[in-house]
Amino acid sequence: MRNTSFWWVMLVVMLLIDLYIFIAIRSSVFAYSPQKNRTIFAVSYWGITLLAFGTLLLLPYLPAHEAGRLRRSIIFTIIFALFLGKILAAVFFLVDDIRRLAQWVGGKLFSANSEVGEVSGADLETISRSGFLTWLGIAAGGGIFSTLLFGLSNKYNYKIKRVTLSYPNLPAGFKGFRMIQLSDIHSGSFSNRAAVNRGVDMVLKEKADLIVFTGDLVNNTATEMEHYIEVFSRLKAPMGVFSTLGNHDYGDYHSWPGTKEKTANLDRLKSIHAQMGWKLLLDEHLPLERNGDQIGLIGVQNISGKARFHSYGDMARASNGAAYPFKILLSHDPSHWDAEVTTKYTDVDLMLSGHTHGMQFGVEIPGFRWSPVQYVYKQWAGLYEKGKQKLYVNRGFGFIGYPGRVGILPEITVFEFV
Repeated sequence: MRNTSFWWVMLVVMLLIDLYIFIAIRSSVFAYSPQKNRTIFAVSYWGITLLAFGTLLLLPYLPAHEAGRLRRSIIFTIIFALFLGKILAAVFFLVDDIRRLAQWVGGKLFSANSEVGEVSGADLETISRSGFLTWLGIAAGGGIFSTLLFGLSNKYNYKIKRVTLSYPNLPAGFKGFRMIQLSDIHSGSFSNRAAVNRGVDMVLKEKADLIVFTGDLVNNTATEMEHYIEVFSRLKAPMGVFSTLGNHDYGDYHSWPGTKEKTANLDRLKSIHAQMGWKLLLDEHLPLERNGDQIGLIGVQNISGKARFHSYGDMARASNGAAYPFKILLSHDPSHWDAEVTTKYTDVDLMLSGHTHGMQFGVEIPGFRWSPVQYVYKQWAGLYEKGKQKLYVNRGFGFIGYPGRVGILPEITVFEFV
């Protein structure tokens, strides 16, 4: 009942925003247009708006199979982009209206010639809507709408990020060591098996010594992986494939009949890692050997420095007895870095994380990086350093929620140690 009330309130709010935008555009862009053009605009605007609302209400009734989930996500994205564009446009219209109101009030208060109840031609000119801000609002709203639609084509546009690392304490036998990191596969969002296979081909082509995966194999349930076990079983490396769990892997965001079913789901997911030939590290460590030397690989279950995410891992247990000259830590959530690793475990040389996806939206150009996620996570994508310790945050192989990528593309990270 509470959820129903919430959605009705949201519906009313969106309709009020739509009404505000309609009046703003009509009074500015179509103020002096022929009646025929104003009618066409009104019918088109409200026709699209009502169609979007109606489609949104019908979304829950689409099939729940893979193709149905894809259709739902794409339709929802189009509708979301439409309303987000309108909200952005409304901000510009509101700024203009506040400016006009301030000018009108100022004119009434400080104009010696103004009389109560009198509206002069100067008043009308002062409070007339600014065409510049109106068009700027339309351009901004249309821009964000087009950008989000374009991003739908980038969800399988895998990019290889090459990172060269140098450590004075790295054993000589690991000079030239090459490692690939994948993270956040989110198989429940996939709908194109061939595209995912192409991503796996890109990984295999690199011929790395080691492959690691830093959590979130699924969105909610182990069954989401059934169609992709064969695909990811293809991942092989001379030193093996190692993995850990992310926050989505525990089934915390799914409604289970009881704890028994939730536990069984996690057990099945763990068995899928084994079925694919991946060694799942659950608060433990093991040695990696190359050219007669050893380094340590530590893997923890999800540990978060953010209160809204549950922590399952035990770093003390995972690192107990890990007496290696060089240590790599697999930990899904990058907030674990500041919460514990840089203060209590300063012998960890490199921590590998994922989790943020770079919010699947942002800008990355030479000399400038920005994403909304940076206001939530201090470390959100790429390489970070503190003292002799380094953290790398992978942007994610898959996607969740928004079925696309804008600026922050799906990532395959290739590390080379020199």
